[in-house]
Amino acid sequence: MTLWKDVFKDPKILRLGMNLWPPFLGAGIVVETIEADYRAVSVALKSTVFNRNYVGTHFGGSLFAMTDPFFMLMIIRNIGDRYFIWDRSANIEFVAPGKGRVRAEMRITEADLEEIRDATSQGDKYERDFITEVLDEKGQLVARVSKRIYARLKPEFRPAAR
Repeated sequence: MTLWKDVFKDPKILRLGMNLWPPFLGAGIVVETIEADYRAVSVALKSTVFNRNYVGTHFGGSLFAMTDPFFMLMIIRNIGDRYFIWDRSANIEFVAPGKGRVRAEMRITEADLEEIRDATSQGDKYERDFITEVLDEKGQLVARVSKRIYARLKPEFRPAAR
């Protein structure tokens, strides 16, 4: 494991680190929870003078940033060091103006991890979209974020060519 993976192995320390990380701190993004098993993360963003756009709603970059690293981190922590796991691409759909406090919850399941393991077991590349919704205080949809995650066994763990 790399130094950073070791330092941030404890989800409480990762949460603290993420909350002090300048891009999140400056944008007003708060990581509320990271489950002990790294299978769920909740994040919030309140509206401030520093993260509102020209028309007074949440800056789209802040709405995206609040969801950005988490699916990759959760999968890495749950699937192990035998895999390359990367963010491949992302898309955000702005559904309604974001005002006030907004929240997002990201979750992965054992079925998600099994799907990745099965699809990559022969050394193949695999990509999958993980979706999260950003909701306002009334539970109304503000944005939908899709993160495409790339997974592949590292070369030393791929089956030998037949």
